[in-house]
Amino acid sequence: MPLLGTKAAGSVRGFGFTSGSLKLEVDYLVIAGGAGGAPFGSPASGSGGGGGAGGYRTSFPGGTQLILAPSTPYSITIGGSGGATTNGSPSTFSSITSTGGGAGASAPNNVGSPGGSGGGSGGGPPNGVAGGTGNTPPVAATPLMPNGQGFNGGSNSNYYGLSCGGGGAGAVGGGGSSPGGIGLSNTISGSSVDYAGGAGGGSRGQDGYSGGGGGGNPVANPANGFGAGHGAGAGPITAQAGTVNTGGGGGGGGLVSGGNSGASGGSGIVIIRAPAAVGAKLSVGPGTNTKTTAPNGDTVCNFTVTGTLTTS
Repeated sequence: MPLLGTKAAGSVRGFGFTSGSLKLEVDYLVIAGGAGGAPFGSPASGSGGGGGAGGYRTSFPGGTQLILAPSTPYSITIGGSGGATTNGSPSTFSSITSTGGGAGASAPNNVGSPGGSGGGSGGGPPNGVAGGTGNTPPVAATPLMPNGQGFNGGSNSNYYGLSCGGGGAGAVGGGGSSPGGIGLSNTISGSSVDYAGGAGGGSRGQDGYSGGGGGGNPVANPANGFGAGHGAGAGPITAQAGTVNTGGGGGGGGLVSGGNSGASGGSGIVIIRAPAAVGAKLSVGPGTNTKTTAPNGDTVCNFTVTGTLTTS
């Protein structure tokens, strides 16, 4: 793989990667797959925690860009969603890797899994157990990424009926009353889109809790805030999956009448943006991925499936 770097990388500046006289500097958004929520506990004792969001890494707007080598193919991996109680998969571009979200938990273990954002702990017993650790492995926080890749899942400090929300890119998952941690909005695509919200946990005796930190406790309308799924409840409300290509977590399971199972997370996405002159040097494949133009004339390369970015 050719040498890569950022604006601050002296070795890259020394080599002066250019195509003609044009330096191939690009912005990126790399979102991993969101994790699945946990089912109602087994033995049946408590609701399932919400899935954590996929890792969120970006340089846009105003962060440190990547400098690409000319006449080079770059493999891009889009992280798949995690099924119930399963972590999401990583997304990669160049030197950037975002970790899949951590799965939600339920009894008898109850401890959320680590990941880009951590999974929510289950409804217990046992009580007092931690949510999954976010930003794992650690990435330095920036103004665009307040806790690196993402935040911890919610921790269970209440009685067994209340599971916790998965962590999101913008906040810790809710504890006890179970909303998921909010994600973050980004305009790299040319319009504002919400990404990487933590899912809501399931509920034992009422509607499940909202994903992405939106709504109340409980909420009757299972909206997908920041791409994250709503938890299950006795409404009957079934657990809701994370939205495709947002990295949102999947909702946790509740009582049988509300859907015992946890839901899957949302798959990841990679978006690359460059000024038009640089964008003319970029091509994408396969055909499912697209190359478009932002309102200001920048080139935007959208990868929703695993593929290749090639420079000329």
